[in-house]
Amino acid sequence: MRVIVTAGHVDHGKSTLVRRLTGMEPDRWAEERRRGLTIDLGFGWTKIGDEDVAFVDVPGHERFVPNMLAGAGPAPAVLFVVAADEGWMPQSAEHLAALDAFGVRRGLLVVTKADRADPAAATAAARAEIGRTSLGAVPSVAVSGATGAGFDELRAAIDTLAGGLPTPDPAADVRLWIDRAFTVSGAGTVVTGTLAAGTIAVGDELLLGETRVKVRGLQALGEPHDRVAAVARVAVNLRGLARGDVGRGDVLLTPDRWLTTAEFDVRVHGADLHRNLVLHFGTAALPVRVRPLGTDTARLTTTIALPLRVGDRGLLRDPGEHRIAAGFDVLDVRPPSLVRRGAARTRGEELADPDLARTYLRRNGFVRAADFAAMGLPETGDRIGDWCADPARVAGLRVEAAAAVRGWDALAAGMPVEALRYRLAVPAPELVGPLLAGTGFEVAGGLVRRPGAGLAPAVEKALETVAKRLAEHPFRAPEADELRALGLGRRELAAAVRLGRLTVVAEGVVLAPDVEERAAAELRRLAQPFTVSEARQAFGSTRRVMIPLLERLDAAGVTEPLGDGTRMVRD
Repeated sequence: MRVIVTAGHVDHGKSTLVRRLTGMEPDRWAEERRRGLTIDLGFGWTKIGDEDVAFVDVPGHERFVPNMLAGAGPAPAVLFVVAADEGWMPQSAEHLAALDAFGVRRGLLVVTKADRADPAAATAAARAEIGRTSLGAVPSVAVSGATGAGFDELRAAIDTLAGGLPTPDPAADVRLWIDRAFTVSGAGTVVTGTLAAGTIAVGDELLLGETRVKVRGLQALGEPHDRVAAVARVAVNLRGLARGDVGRGDVLLTPDRWLTTAEFDVRVHGADLHRNLVLHFGTAALPVRVRPLGTDTARLTTTIALPLRVGDRGLLRDPGEHRIAAGFDVLDVRPPSLVRRGAARTRGEELADPDLARTYLRRNGFVRAADFAAMGLPETGDRIGDWCADPARVAGLRVEAAAAVRGWDALAAGMPVEALRYRLAVPAPELVGPLLAGTGFEVAGGLVRRPGAGLAPAVEKALETVAKRLAEHPFRAPEADELRALGLGRRELAAAVRLGRLTVVAEGVVLAPDVEERAAAELRRLAQPFTVSEARQAFGSTRRVMIPLLERLDAAGVTEPLGDGTRMVRD
């Protein structure tokens, strides 16, 4: 299927074209038909050549430009309509400015009402205006809705236009901007939109805002389908969603594949950015705050987060003066703060770098590969597992890591991984090991240390003393003052635990590493079931040790509490 939007001044015959081409009435509202004036988006479809072609008919009156923009935003191609008897008009110019801002590059000029005036003058004037925009030099066809003249040529031209449109990626992430939402009796909530890329299938789970919704049914061109691939006009029946929870401007997304943002940096194509403006993107229209960063870059802040990717195009409109203020290209959907003095100017200079992925990686140091995809950027840098790393940052962190470990003031055998990660401001623990490559250090037992390094001599001597005591009385944990007297503080004990020299059964309670196996063997000798007191007496221990030790054995499935204060050993 191909999707084409109409554009042009009010009463120049856009809806008449759609009726003639499709045999369908695009004006859905009774008021539209009564007044002969398109107010909202209309739709129709037909087969032209070998292609199914769907038309999105937009209103031409200046009061309904926001509706027009909701239709034009997702459109890949346009039929630009100019009447032969009136020629170029104010809304012709505003519609063309909108298409140019959206970056629409494929279209066809249709000069209507050719029975009322010679179409040559209107054709020449319109082609001159259109030629200065993203559409460039477009072919043209003159027709008469009253007589039907020129419609064979128009169908042939549309066939050529449709055949030249790029083929979308059916495996792309779905971003369906909703232009209508309504309720169907017995089916529930249905939304419609232009699927520009990707595929939707019955049973799919999609994201609407923060809510996951399920596709209950699908239609395209009025027919039910199990799956629909782009490009297509689709109607999606959503399960478990009330009509009041969705409307124009909302968007259905592939879950976990998009980053939403209310603040992003753009390159601006246009003039005046100092007024109160409205941002139009997809079918959304939102108030926006604009902060210039350079001669052609700006920071945009919206009231609602949008799913954007680098390279997306939108526009800014001045509703007070009824004009398009500027188009924009998205440059960064995760921009840095502008709090520091001079940050805006520095940011403008940074955005001049054409390699946006490298700029982003250089600023952040480490970026998940999945985040690059979600932002619409290519992977760059050195791949470390699921991460991409800036080579310069990695080189600097290796030097810093080695110095930090060498300077770690502890009696233990190494620096805890988390302590080093915090010191280096590295975003994930799995990055610490690769950062140590070539430094002479490794990660072992939760510590960063030299290969084969043991505990410090003073710690080793203290642990030998503890081991002798536990060999004689395995269930008598040393008291806190005893450990302090031996020089075993929290850091030293934590290092011993990481290296498998001790087991912590509760805060301040440490025993031999094989204590669970020894306890299980002793408990099997007791009459079943047994109480805590009976176990304590058999072990020659205290409640301080026995209660957490038995709870640990419960959690491991070795023992089972019976609910009456007794336990038994499981088989």
